[in-house]
Amino acid sequence: MRQGAVGQVRVVRVDGRELVEKRFADPARHDTEVQALRALAGSGLPVPELVAVTPGSVLMTLLPGERLDGLDASRQIAGISASAELLRELHRLPPPTGLPGPPDDARTIRRYRDAGGPPLPLRVPPATPPVFCHGDWTNGNLLLSGEEVSGVVDWEAAHVGDPLRELSRAAYGASRDDPRRAEALVEAYGADPADVRAWLPLHAAELWLWFREAGPPEYLDRLTRDLRSWPTAWD
Repeated sequence: MRQGAVGQVRVVRVDGRELVEKRFADPARHDTEVQALRALAGSGLPVPELVAVTPGSVLMTLLPGERLDGLDASRQIAGISASAELLRELHRLPPPTGLPGPPDDARTIRRYRDAGGPPLPLRVPPATPPVFCHGDWTNGNLLLSGEEVSGVVDWEAAHVGDPLRELSRAAYGASRDDPRRAEALVEAYGADPADVRAWLPLHAAELWLWFREAGPPEYLDRLTRDLRSWPTAWD
């Protein structure tokens, strides 16, 4: 599978053409992906083209390249760095009307504390003007061909939100196995590392809640150990 990071995505052949079919359990996420991809058509960003939209599913073009999370360390660093220009371009585009708003960070903090997560310096940093956000800018949603990012997929979490929050979320995820990825992304984007780091505890809390509710117990155990020795290796 070259495109997509979840089980409801598959490659299908239609009239001799390989396409990607993606099914959604949540109608809202279906609508968000459709809105985002329609808005991005003709933008120059390497995103799938919608071929057909039906209730609960979409059919889209299959993009070339390999998922970044399956490549060796040096190519992952190069790829995440190359993706920074695309992320900046996205953040400069006008978001389509009707996209969801930003996540409720104050609620995330309350939920984390109520659930008994390890102590973290949690706060919501000062907001910057909201922009068009992908919502899940991770190695699993970036495709690389040679030295170029050939695809950005999985737009179901797109929203209008804080660009530094989105950059920080991407950097935190990238840093989990190799802090150099976070450094490369933030440097290439051109943001102040201190501004990006201010969001990191919030993303750690989000991930801890995700693992607590949906992830394998061993992932939660590992993250809990890591958070007890906060700050992160990258922080």
